[in-house]
Amino acid sequence: MTLQWTAVAFFLYAEIAVNLILCIPFISARRWRSVFSWRIWNWLSPYWNKCFFTMIMALIVLFLDALREVQKYSGPEPMHDATVNPNLYDNVHMKLFRAQRNLYISGFSLFLWLVMRRIVTLLNQVAVTGENSAGLQAQMDSAVKAAKLHQDDNLMLTKALLDEEKSMSVKKQQLKLEAEKLADQVKVAEAAVRKSHAEVEAMRRQAKGLAHEYDRLLTEHHQLQNLQSPADKKDQ
Repeated sequence: MTLQWTAVAFFLYAEIAVNLILCIPFISARRWRSVFSWRIWNWLSPYWNKCFFTMIMALIVLFLDALREVQKYSGPEPMHDATVNPNLYDNVHMKLFRAQRNLYISGFSLFLWLVMRRIVTLLNQVAVTGENSAGLQAQMDSAVKAAKLHQDDNLMLTKALLDEEKSMSVKKQQLKLEAEKLADQVKVAEAAVRKSHAEVEAMRRQAKGLAHEYDRLLTEHHQLQNLQSPADKKDQ
């Protein structure tokens, strides 16, 4: 194995190890987010995209080169030469095996490189979603508490309004009874006033009758005095 394919093989092993570590179930996404927020990653973040695309291009080139080697040694001409010359048979199959091995190594390295990038992105998204959901849960809890407080206040206000309505109905009933009593008292007073008016009218009529009787008696008295005056003059 040449140096470049040895490096690609070690890169593939490292990708497998990193992906296995990232897929450990008991390490939460929030913990990975705290790891990804270390200062060294912030320092490497400007170069990360360049390194990512550079590795993709290198792995694509190696994959295409391995694919070309596979097609080259699996074609009809090398196989025909291998059948014609038995000494070349083992050599051709060995080169074909190496080309296929390099094809698998480069292909899996490219695939796991993309998978690792996707796993890191998903872990960050899950951590952010968890933080947002925790904030939303806290807001929801506060909103539920506020709603319960408002509900309790509404119940208290409703109870106070019901009590006030009951007291107002009792007051209205009392006022109605007092109004009825006052109406009865007014009727009694009106009857007393009418009675007093009748008594006054009777007394006025009686006084008028007495006045007429007095005038009559006074007239008769004057007449008697007038009759007695000439008789006294004759006696003298």
